[in-house]
Amino acid sequence: MAEKKATTKAAPAAKKAAAPKKTAAPKKAAVVVNAENVGFRAGDVYQALNAAGKALSVADIAKAAKISKEEAYLGIGWLLKEGKVKDENALIVLA
Repeated sequence: MAEKKATTKAAPAAKKAAAPKKTAAPKKAAVVVNAENVGFRAGDVYQALNAAGKALSVADIAKAAKISKEEAYLGIGWLLKEGKVKDENALIVLA
C-alpha cells in the first residue's frame, strides 16, 4: 500500500469585499433664525395669504410663498404675535 504524501495547498487569498460607496445625501438647508430672516419669512407668508384671499394651510402657504414649512411656521408665528393673522379651523387667514 502506498502512502499518500500530505500536501497542503495555500488557501486562496481572501478578497476584500468592496465597501459600498457612500453617497452623500443632499444636505437640508438650515433655517437661519434671526430677526431679519424671520421678518422676511413673515412678509412672504403675508404676501401669500394676501394673494390667495382665503384661509390656507401651512403646507399651502409654504408652497405659495416658495419657502419650507419650517420657514412658514416662523413667519406665521411672527404674524400671530403681531395680530396680523389668525387661526380658523386649522387654517391661517389674515386678521
